[in-house]
Amino acid sequence: MAVAMAAWSFGIHFSTDQNGRALEKPMSSGACKGASFGFGTTKPFCILHKGRLSSSGTTITLRATSVTSVEEGNLVDTDTVPTPKVIIDQDSDPDATVVEITFGDRLGALLDTMNALKNLGLNVVKANVYLDSSGKHNKFSITKANTGRKVEDPELLEAIRLTIINNLIEYHPESSAQLAMGAAFGIEPPEQQVDVDIATHISVNDDGPNRSLLYVETADRPGLLVDLVKIITDINVSVESGEFDTEGLLAKAKFHVGYRGKALIKPLRQVISNSLRYFLRRPTTEEASF
Repeated sequence: MAVAMAAWSFGIHFSTDQNGRALEKPMSSGACKGASFGFGTTKPFCILHKGRLSSSGTTITLRATSVTSVEEGNLVDTDTVPTPKVIIDQDSDPDATVVEITFGDRLGALLDTMNALKNLGLNVVKANVYLDSSGKHNKFSITKANTGRKVEDPELLEAIRLTIINNLIEYHPESSAQLAMGAAFGIEPPEQQVDVDIATHISVNDDGPNRSLLYVETADRPGLLVDLVKIITDINVSVESGEFDTEGLLAKAKFHVGYRGKALIKPLRQVISNSLRYFLRRPTTEEASF
């Protein structure tokens, strides 16, 4: 089997409107803000339209490699396109952010993805690949290049997520229709939109005396991780760590949260659940705001 390779250029689109289209503003308020993800605020980080990644005026163009398998001169047609998954894990390693990517047995070495992450000011300090019944899993550990520590800023975590998904769409165009972000910057958007009311599930449970476990499942879109953390911290609930999974058209987030060093009491659980439900089920931007 021969492999043909061609280079592609693309940009990252960060925020979204109510239809899932990418906007030029990283948060629904239209402002570029720093946010807390367990350890404090960081320098504001903005993703702009048309491939410009802006932080203090820096412009970066990311590139991915598109790979098409050909057999005897014809494109290889597969029966079933697997569901792409991108997991950002803040729990399993105290010193690094762990990212795992699966897409059946179609993923290659992801060297372009690693290079794109380096362009975000990150180091890939460890990488490994393993196989199981669900296919090939690519897992690697990421730290900030300037500090050598794990990523704590939710905007940068979201930039990591969108960079990986962008590369996945470019590297495997057939994944576009399988991902919610395919509607924003993919080659082929999903055939159906997810009903947010049906897809959204929120639960809060105790996870020991000093913290609670918040679980959120909803329709995915660009900027969702940043917005979830903002809603949680706006009601003075701290986010210690968590995991954010992109699974096809859905996003699944698990956050370890607390209030003044304690687990959330029942009334506060209800407040955070109601706030998130209201936010996720209403339009996040207005046409007049941009």
